[in-house]
Amino acid sequence: MISRRQLLRQAAATAAGATAALAAPWVWSREPVTLRVLGTHVTLRETIRQRAEKELGFRIVMEPGGDARVLQKASTRPQSFDIYEAWSDSINVLWRSNAIQPIPVERIRHWGEINSLTKAGRLTPDARIGLGDAPFKLLHVQEDGSLGYQPTGRVSFLPYVHNVDSFGYDTRTVPQGVAYETESWGWLLDDSWRGRVALINNPTIGLFDAALAAQAQGLIRFDDIGAMTESELDRLFDILIELKQKGHFSGFWNSVPESAEYIASGRAVLASMFSPAIAELNERGIPAVYAAPKEGYRAWHGVMCLSAQTTGAVREAAFEFMNWWLSGWPGAFVARQGYYISIPERARPHLSRAEWDYWYEGLPAQEDLKGPEGRLSVLRGSVRNGGSYWKRFSNVAVWNTVMETYEYSLPRWYELLLS
Repeated sequence: MISRRQLLRQAAATAAGATAALAAPWVWSREPVTLRVLGTHVTLRETIRQRAEKELGFRIVMEPGGDARVLQKASTRPQSFDIYEAWSDSINVLWRSNAIQPIPVERIRHWGEINSLTKAGRLTPDARIGLGDAPFKLLHVQEDGSLGYQPTGRVSFLPYVHNVDSFGYDTRTVPQGVAYETESWGWLLDDSWRGRVALINNPTIGLFDAALAAQAQGLIRFDDIGAMTESELDRLFDILIELKQKGHFSGFWNSVPESAEYIASGRAVLASMFSPAIAELNERGIPAVYAAPKEGYRAWHGVMCLSAQTTGAVREAAFEFMNWWLSGWPGAFVARQGYYISIPERARPHLSRAEWDYWYEGLPAQEDLKGPEGRLSVLRGSVRNGGSYWKRFSNVAVWNTVMETYEYSLPRWYELLLS
C-alpha cells in the first residue's frame, strides 16, 4: 500500500514534470534532443539555425539541398529527418508515400492568426487564386485520409514562408522592363539571350517556368497550365529540346547559391530564380531585378512537415520549432530576403518602419536597407518590383503543382537535361 507521504511525493513529482514539460517538452528525454531538419537552402540558413537553437534550447541539425534531392530523400526515407521544409508541390508526393504524419491544429499556438492565403486561397476578395494546387486545397487531412480544404483539426503541413516566383535578370545587360506591362516570361525564350538563360533543375517547378515562357512566346497554348496533358507536355518538351540543342540554355541550376552564381559570373543574364538569390546579388552590388511578369507569377507556399517516424521528445521539440517559426523574428528575417510569413503582424515589430513599408507595402525605401545577413541590399528610394504583398498575390498565374501527368513528365524532363 502506498503511504500518504509517498503519494504526495509522487504527486509533486508529476506536477513538477508537467510544469517542465509545458516550458520545454523535450526535457522528458534522458538524452539531449537533436532535431533534424531537411530542406532547401532557402530557409535552412545558418543564421536561422543558430537563433532557433539558442532560443529553443535543443540541438538543431540542418541538411539543405536541391529541391529534387531532398524530396526524393524525404519521400523514401522518413527515418532520416524529423522536419521537412520545402514547397507545397511536395505535399502530395510525401503524403502518398506515407512519409509525413498529420499535425494537430491545437499544437500550433497561433493557428487562429494565420492569414487567409492558406486557409481560403487568397488575401483579398478580388484576387485570382491561380491554377494548379493552391495550398488550401492540400492543407487539411480529410476523414477518409485524403487531403482537401475542409477543416478537420488536422493539417498536412504548417503554413509559414511563401512568395511568388518569376525570373531574375541583370540590368547591366538586359534593359529593365515595366512591372506587369512589359516584363514577360517570354523573355526566357527570346532569341536575343540565346546561350545566357538558366532554368531551375526541378521537374515540378522548372516545367512551369518553361511552360509559361513558351506560352508567352506564342509557341504553345495550354487548356490549363496547372494540369497539362501528355500531348501538351510532348509538344512543350519538343520545343525545349530543340532550343537546348541550339544552345539557348546556359545551364540548369540545383540550388539558390548556384543560381546567384550563374548571374554573378555572367554565365546567365536571365534565369528562373528565387527571391533570396536576388537579395544575395543585390548585397553583392549586382543590379539584378526580380521580374513581375504580365502573365502572372508562379506562386509557392512553404510547407513544414512532420516525419511519420518522429515520436516522443523529438516530436515535442518539432512542435516547438514550428511555433518558433511563427513567433515573429523568423518572419522578419525572411522578409529581408524577399519572402512573406503566414502571420505578418507578428513579424512586423521585428522590422523597422522602412523595412515593413518596402517589403510588405511596396513603398519606396525611406533609407538604405540591409539584407538578411546584414549587408546593404536596398538603396534608399528603391521600390520593390511588383508592388505590395497583396498586389503580388493578386497576380498568381499558377501554383507549384504535382500534376496528374507528373510521372509522364519525369522521363521527358531528364531527356531535356541530357539532350
